[in-house]
Amino acid sequence: MTEDDDLAVLRAVARGDKGALKQLYGRYQPGLIRFVEGRLQDAVEAADVVQETFLSVWRQAEGFEGRSSVKTWMFSIARNKVIDRLRQARKTEPLSEDFDLADPSIDLVAVSEGASDARRLRECLAKLGPHHRRAIQLAFFDDLSYADIAEIEQTPEGTVKTRIFHAKRLLMHCLTKGFAFR
Repeated sequence: MTEDDDLAVLRAVARGDKGALKQLYGRYQPGLIRFVEGRLQDAVEAADVVQETFLSVWRQAEGFEGRSSVKTWMFSIARNKVIDRLRQARKTEPLSEDFDLADPSIDLVAVSEGASDARRLRECLAKLGPHHRRAIQLAFFDDLSYADIAEIEQTPEGTVKTRIFHAKRLLMHCLTKGFAFR
């Protein structure tokens, strides 16, 4: 789908077309989950925030002004929902329940053998600071432009470029030399 396709689908959502919302959901839910979970560090909370994001898209589609792409607009809504959730969490006591979300049907030995490079990359990503990690995630995993990232992060585009430049250098060092940074 192109930006024009997204806009046409969003216009259909504004007219009340549930199938159009389902199209947006199918296209953007995985990226929004990664984006939100990267900030909240909680899969259950991330799923809730993404659901709230799509509910807002449904309710606000008619008011979309086109000052950014549909994708950027949706990520901005999610970002604001994350901020609200973090503010709310500071006001309440955290729950101390542990949930076992492991899927017993997964062959962990096969997964671990086949994912050593991916695991190493994740470990290196985890060692990045939050600004660097989010910039890399948005640019390379969510395929957003520097301008879109700057809008979502509410920071100058030059800062985004610098963060990505330094993050890539840190990742290369980590992947080739070890886990020495931080």
